[in-house]
Amino acid sequence: SGAFLSYIMCKGMGRSFISVILGGFGEGAGPKQEAKDYGEHTEIKAPEAAEILKGAKSVIITPGYGMATAGAQFAVADLTKKLREAGVEVRFGIHPVAGRLPGHMNVLLAEAKVPYDIVLEMDEINDDFPDTDVVLVIGANDTVNPDAYEPGSPIAGMPVLHVWEAGRVIIFKRSMATGYAGVQNPLFFNENSDMLFGDAKASVEEIIKSL
Repeated sequence: SGAFLSYIMCKGMGRSFISVILGGFGEGAGPKQEAKDYGEHTEIKAPEAAEILKGAKSVIITPGYGMATAGAQFAVADLTKKLREAGVEVRFGIHPVAGRLPGHMNVLLAEAKVPYDIVLEMDEINDDFPDTDVVLVIGANDTVNPDAYEPGSPIAGMPVLHVWEAGRVIIFKRSMATGYAGVQNPLFFNENSDMLFGDAKASVEEIIKSL
């Protein structure tokens, strides 16, 4: 069952089972990746994020392992409810391997009673990012990394959520540390991206208070 689960995850990442088992990926795999200068990132606080959300008509939330470790799913469900009551279209974009198991995010969101019909798989929602005002990246990293389209990147070829195509991206993270794959994410340095540092649950709760 462990091998079968690994195969499912490799398929979701667009990588061969053998290459992951033998070579891995990220900092410890293959030739040393050259350090890149991505420029400066910008930071915002929860009240600023709330103001951005107030002006949005459409929002997509892309959760990851960070939402699970912070136990933020109930706060995220509450935020979703508040935004929808204010007339904002809110949907979730779920990557096949978000978290540590296939279906990890779906289970957490179902536990928090997020309506199932607004929880969409990556293939169902990827084309909608260009028409989305704001994306909230809550604890996700590798699954939203545009470096997957860079030849020679350790995650090259991995299917990812195209969050960078939205009007504004707010990334909830504890720090600028790399994700599971050990690969830096240029999304964090984009002009339309802002970092909201801290515990994801506390940050979301503060946004709700500001709203």
